[in-house]
Amino acid sequence: MSTEKKPPITCHVLDTTIGRPGASIPVVLTLLNPSSSSSNSPLKFTATTNSDGRVIAWAPASPFSSQGLEEVFREQGDKAYSLTFNTEEYFGQRGVKTFFPEVEVKFVVREEQKGEHFHVPVLLGPFGYTTYRGS
Repeated sequence: MSTEKKPPITCHVLDTTIGRPGASIPVVLTLLNPSSSSSNSPLKFTATTNSDGRVIAWAPASPFSSQGLEEVFREQGDKAYSLTFNTEEYFGQRGVKTFFPEVEVKFVVREEQKGEHFHVPVLLGPFGYTTYRGS
């Protein structure tokens, strides 16, 4: 079992058309309202879903970013985030033309929730998706 600490935000994709995890999907996590001390523009982190369809680690999208997600997550106040899944690339690899070229899920982490973990599963098909706050 891995002793690596989970980031405060993770996600999981299940492909409902094949009943299996959505592996190798590029995902971007964006902090939409960073504090003025960290940046004036949204902060982005990137990852690709693993063979189990999960993102369990994030890398800063910019090589010049010195902040990790854990540090950003501790900033004061309510914070708005989005997860953007590149579904066109994923389905395109199988020759499927999807109606939704990307799926964006926006959510808010309230100040009083900062000690909690946020897991965002997505049930995905080429013509629809469902999401919820998981555990």
